[in-house]
Amino acid sequence: MSNSFGRLFRFTTWGESHGEAIGCVIDGVPAQIPLCEADIQYWLNRRKPGQSKFTTQRQESDSVKILSGVFEGVTTGTALSLLIENEDQRSKDYGDIAQKYRPGHADYTYQMKYGVRDYRGGGRSSARETAMRVAAGAVARKILDKAGISVRGAMVQMGATVIDRAAWDWEITEQNPFWCPDAKTAAIWEAELLAIRKSGSSIGAVIEVQAQGVPVGLGEPIYGKLDADIAAAMMSINAVKGVEIGDGFAAANLQGEQNADCMRMENGQVVFQSNHAGGILGGISSGQPIITRFVVKPTSSLLIPVETVDKDGNNTIIITKGRHDPCVGIRAVPVGEAMLACVLADHYLLYKAYQG
Repeated sequence: MSNSFGRLFRFTTWGESHGEAIGCVIDGVPAQIPLCEADIQYWLNRRKPGQSKFTTQRQESDSVKILSGVFEGVTTGTALSLLIENEDQRSKDYGDIAQKYRPGHADYTYQMKYGVRDYRGGGRSSARETAMRVAAGAVARKILDKAGISVRGAMVQMGATVIDRAAWDWEITEQNPFWCPDAKTAAIWEAELLAIRKSGSSIGAVIEVQAQGVPVGLGEPIYGKLDADIAAAMMSINAVKGVEIGDGFAAANLQGEQNADCMRMENGQVVFQSNHAGGILGGISSGQPIITRFVVKPTSSLLIPVETVDKDGNNTIIITKGRHDPCVGIRAVPVGEAMLACVLADHYLLYKAYQG
């Protein structure tokens, strides 16, 4: 089983949803970067469960400990090891599904591939693992800060309801539980999600993540394309079923002259007239903002009875008890930010290495 991501900036996560702890080891962090637990905790607090009535009520402080790689407040260049202890496991909630496969989950494929599965919250396949991605992303942001690169994300669609892009306000994302940049749409989502949660069902969402200040030249033109690595990073997040860069699938509705990001010279600098490409041309960053979107499917853990089979090959019915997000898109926002930060940190270090 592969548990690692990245090349120069490389992290390996470990641990299960209902195990004693989860953690990660990060290689490739340059020396003398100021880093303390509070720097990481800030981003973990944005992802942790139980912060609103719209997310799982599992109570985890997600308090991170730095075990190695930092001395006197700065990184040493050695492996950075991080630990989060699990605090609120309720494994008994999953006793009824020990012999049944939850539709939409990885239960069946894990069992077929490995011959064993941890049914307690999904074990390794649980989104609990993403806490360590956010921790790694916090460290990646420290590298990006020195390069003048920033990353931020928002939920732009829940179910069939899409935000009004004309009303986009980044400050609004910090004022509602959906990371929604449009206050009116956030109010609509609140009513919709309350009804969905009450029914025992769930809903999907679309997340948009943007990076500002990315220089020209990150990425490779054939293998190792920046957009290919971003797509792989987003697809690796739990429940993600599709990724776009720039206009993405909407580009199919355009003609060539409409889709082209025309260029002009202004004050001795190349200036793009649009950004349909999402800041990446031929696998290489263009200097424009990088824009990516990904769609997360509705949560597969439902309080509604659904048809399935058990390990003995019998047809049966399953209801998934426990504490689950009615829309995983909410907590996927900080995870998507973290993964984009990790990809950009990796490519930035590669870019600097090539420059010598």
